[in-house]
Amino acid sequence: MELQQAMQRDSIATARTLSEALPFLQRYDGAIVVIKFGGHAMGDDAEMEKFARDIVLMKQVNVNPIIVHGGGPMINEMLEKQGVKSDFVNGKRVTDAETMKIVEMVLSGSVNKRIVGAINKQGGKAIGLSGKDANLMICEKAEPDLGFVGEPIQINPEVLHTFLDSDLIPVIAPVGVGEDGQTYNVNGDTAAGAIAAGLDADRLLLLTDVSGVKDAEGNVITQLTPEHVGDLTTQGVIAGGMIPKTQTALDAIEGGVRAVVILDGRAPHACLLELFTEHGAGSLIRR
Repeated sequence: MELQQAMQRDSIATARTLSEALPFLQRYDGAIVVIKFGGHAMGDDAEMEKFARDIVLMKQVNVNPIIVHGGGPMINEMLEKQGVKSDFVNGKRVTDAETMKIVEMVLSGSVNKRIVGAINKQGGKAIGLSGKDANLMICEKAEPDLGFVGEPIQINPEVLHTFLDSDLIPVIAPVGVGEDGQTYNVNGDTAAGAIAAGLDADRLLLLTDVSGVKDAEGNVITQLTPEHVGDLTTQGVIAGGMIPKTQTALDAIEGGVRAVVILDGRAPHACLLELFTEHGAGSLIRR
């Protein structure tokens, strides 16, 4: 009897959650949401499965998710297997011609197809791309010169609009192409921000291994403006690896994205909590 009552309470709680999600489902009906997927969740099969299920649910309720992924640990592993030495400058990989071949093989190959396979296994229709496909992401050599590391200068979103009008879910590897045909390695956050701006996306979700932007006392700041981010950076409160993420957010907003959220990809159902609940998840940055 107690078990039956407990199951009934769980069912009622589930129904209440679905009911409370209604205004958010209406708000994001037809919305474009770019999601940078990386960090711990990429390397864990169980976390990958949960992420994929959430993405399929988003598409099912007429949100248009576009996944841009990283793959640094997988690249490191393959470079080590091949005996190729890899150096970093300010957190960015120095990419010579030999390294670039391995970066493209890993990102556009095994990593991309693993995410595509996980989404398809959950009943979605994912399709793998890189920034080279249909000249989606045109790049120039980044400064300082780190070899074949690129900075996006032009996004051609026509191919993505074709997918948005269908059941397909694009999964994009951050590999770009120069106007001369040269292949470039692009930081995953940077690529996601540029693609979100190119699409005038409603949201850019940057999934990380931290819970969001924190104040001087270590508490997560749930909402910020670009001016607030600038002040915190000047004060040294935003520091280290959070600086490039907040800069990506500011660039995306400047480029036309309505809002950017930095959130913990390790948290269960992080994307759904952010989009479809009142309290959201992580740190939301908007004008």
